[in-house]
Amino acid sequence: MTDKSNAPQHAVHQLYLYRKSLSTKPFGARGKKLVRCDLCLLGEQFCTCALRQLLTSTVSFLLVMYNDEVLKPTNSGRLIADLIPDTHAFLWDRTSPPQAMLALLDNPIYQPYLIFPQQYIESHQPVINHVATQQLAGKRPLLVMLDGSWREAIKMYRKSTYLHSMPVLSFSPEILATYALRKGSHDFQLGTAEVAALALEAAGEPLNGAVLQKWFDLFVESSLLGRNRRAKDTLTPISDYQQQYLDAVNAAK
Repeated sequence: MTDKSNAPQHAVHQLYLYRKSLSTKPFGARGKKLVRCDLCLLGEQFCTCALRQLLTSTVSFLLVMYNDEVLKPTNSGRLIADLIPDTHAFLWDRTSPPQAMLALLDNPIYQPYLIFPQQYIESHQPVINHVATQQLAGKRPLLVMLDGSWREAIKMYRKSTYLHSMPVLSFSPEILATYALRKGSHDFQLGTAEVAALALEAAGEPLNGAVLQKWFDLFVESSLLGRNRRAKDTLTPISDYQQQYLDAVNAAK
């Protein structure tokens, strides 16, 4: 792996290093023989670290990550922390939630919102489809995301009572379908970073949402190239994805 020990490490990478230190054996991800960058976890040849640029945002994120999720090279939650400066990440614990995470949720500078599908909500939490930042009396919206498979996310929600007292930011199936179709996809269960891009738009930062989406697109293509999952004769040059991301960054400035 490339040694980038002096490079800035965001919350998800710090959590990755912590979770890795707890492991008694290497995490057996697909493509485990691939030589990866220590920070972005992409194949060294397709490392995106040099392109990463922090955005100016009034939105904060809190990622609650299911046990091994942070170890997966395919995890897209780290892409949020790549771009949004005030991003926090914690491992989910059913019986002993991290006290630092609970303190963050209670911090008066934040207004937490859980990003979760409305159909799975079991309590009487208010459900909204956009964040009216002008009505927050100076508080920063803290968008809480449960990072894992859908089954794991539902489990985290049901087993975590501290998630049941905050408003829920939810997107209708029609919005998700339209969004997925716009990307040329037929899978309406979007990745964590894709949902975060929608959430940024719902919080009044559509340009930042567009940057995160392009960062995700570049991540996906780089991952597939690293695993030789793209036919050479049908490849869109990776430079095109890089330029689309940089164009979105410039538009957001």
